[in-house]
Order: sequence, then C-alpha cells, then structure tokens
Amino acid sequence: MTQYIWGRPDWTKFRWKNERILVELGECRLLQGKLLSKVAGLGLTLESHAQVEILTEETLKTALIEGESLNMQAVRSSVARKLGLPSAGLPVNRYVDGLVSVLLDATKNHDEPLTQKRLFGWHAALFPTGYSGMHRIRVGRWRGDKAMRVVSGPVGRETVHFEAPPSDLIPAEIGCFLEWWKQSRGSVEGILRAAIAHFWFVTIHPFEDGNGRIARALTDMALSQDDRQSIRYYSLSSQIMVERDAYYHIFERCQKGKGDISEWLVWFLGCFCRAIVHSEEILSDVLGKAAFWKVHAQDPLNDRQRKIINRMLDAGKGGFEGGLTTRKYVSLARVSRATAFREMDLLVKLGILKENSGRGRSTSYDLNWEEV
Repeated sequence: MTQYIWGRPDWTKFRWKNERILVELGECRLLQGKLLSKVAGLGLTLESHAQVEILTEETLKTALIEGESLNMQAVRSSVARKLGLPSAGLPVNRYVDGLVSVLLDATKNHDEPLTQKRLFGWHAALFPTGYSGMHRIRVGRWRGDKAMRVVSGPVGRETVHFEAPPSDLIPAEIGCFLEWWKQSRGSVEGILRAAIAHFWFVTIHPFEDGNGRIARALTDMALSQDDRQSIRYYSLSSQIMVERDAYYHIFERCQKGKGDISEWLVWFLGCFCRAIVHSEEILSDVLGKAAFWKVHAQDPLNDRQRKIINRMLDAGKGGFEGGLTTRKYVSLARVSRATAFREMDLLVKLGILKENSGRGRSTSYDLNWEEV
C-alpha cells in the first residue's frame, strides 16, 4: 500500500536542499524587482488597466485548471466592477463574481488573519448554488467521510495518483496549517512560504471541491504579504495551466516521498519566473492599447464603436480571426446592417480600421497600427 507524505510522523516539517533552490530563488527576486519597477512607471490609469488584465487572466485560468471555461467578457466586467472601474455592463454571473471576490480578498486584504471562517467564506463564494456542476456538495464545511482520491483511467482500471488524509484528521491538520501560516510570516523566505503553503493545503484537501482554487488564492495571498502589493501583476494560475502536466507529476512524486520537497520548490520557483516573463507580454498589451487610444483620443466615436475597438484590442494585434466583418459588427454592436456599414466606414476614414486583402469574398478589416 502506498504511503503518502501525510501518513509520516511530523510530515509538515518539510525538508529541502538549499543548493538546489538558491539560484532559482535569486532569479525570482531579480525578475520580481524588475517587474515591480516597471509597474511603478505605468501611472495610475495604466496600472488599473494592468490590474484588470492580470486578474482577468488569473480568474480564467484558475477556473480552466479545474475544467471550468468562463466567458472572458463576463470575467473582465466583474473584475472592473469590483475594482471600481467602468465595466462592460454584462449581467452578473454569481460563479464568476464569487471567484473574482476570493482572488481579490486574498490579495487586497492580505494582511487580514487567515482563519477557518475565512476559508469557509471563500469556499461558499466559489459555489454560490451549493452545487459543483450537477452534484450537490458540502459548501462552507470540511468534506465528509468519503475517501478523497485523485484518479485517472477507465472505470475499474483507475490509477490513483493521490489520496488525501481521512476527513477526521482535517480539523487538526488545518489548525496546524493556520498556526504555521501565522508564525511563518517573516521567518520563512516569502516565495518559499507561498510554495509550501500551496503544497501543504492541497495535501490536506479539506473540501469536497475547490481545493486547487483556494490553494492558488492562498499562494497569491502569501506573495502579496511578501511583496506588499495588493494586486498581483503576474498570473501563477496562467503559468500552472500551461505546465499542468508537470505540476501534477511533481506534486504526485513529492506526495509519495519522504518529506524532501526540493523538487516541488525548484519547479514552483521556475514557474514563478516564467509567470513574470509572461506578464511582460500582458503589460506590453496594456501599453499598446494606451498608445492606440492616445492617437485616436479626439476622434468622434460613439459607445458602440469604442466597444468594438476595445474588443479588437483585447484580441491582440492579430485582431479577430478572419478580421472584423459587417456581420460581426452587427452581432457585437446589435445594430442594423446599414448602421454597421456606416459606422465601420467612419472608422476606416478616421484611420482606425484598414481593409484586409486576400481574405475571400467578404470584406474584412483589422485595426490600423501604422500610426501608433
């Protein structure tokens, strides 16, 4: 029978080899410093836009890791609304709002105590209907007596990758975790503390569902306590999604080890660095959007035209697949074909749109970046 790390005496006294992590940790701190310096130079308005983009990506990817595909515009609208910025005015999605609320609470209120009540509140926010998909779950409570396993493979021939501690151990294990969380701040290197917290919480797996999402929120909270930033400017969830197979593989290996989590820490630190590198692309997009609007700040545009342009900017410099057509404009702006044609024609005359060539019989347009 497999012995998991939680079955060993004093399993939470994690060990690691400093020589394996020091170089990676130094690289993390170097990239982190450069990123925070760049953010400081953005200015308040651009900084707010960066917050929206990063938190939108974090929300989308932390849900996608769990198999939940969310609508980008609904997430962006929820994020903007909760940051006190103009939103797209889409109907409120309780699930999206709950996830965004958890991520924001973990970072904006990172100095508030982490308690059992707060964890229960986060869990309730993630499952506002009391259901996970079609299954009713215990919300705002620890999981029940049923064994919690992570498995793969066909029914009858499943491979068990991990089995969590029995439910009767959860109160004591969480109590130990919360006490460590309080005592370790300032005494354990901040990024390592975030990595340990993630590993520890996922090992306990205290809820029927949502453990990964809450573990990633705790990771963000620990990082906010470390760098004193109330908003993350990089998305670990996004990078974990890219490296999901490695994440599960290394987590499983360490769960079946003897308490040395060096391999987990090395991977986490590398993931942290790659997340910061990826954030450079997002910040570059934010600056690109700002530059585009600066060129066209005085153009006489209505709200519909601005909405379409922002949707195209959100799609990146490649624009919509197949370009913007009259049919797409009608669908997005909810106007007649004649109105769509007239408003698109004005955008072309203002130099905002340019006609594509060689894309079939239907005329299509992309944003004109030549003057930006």
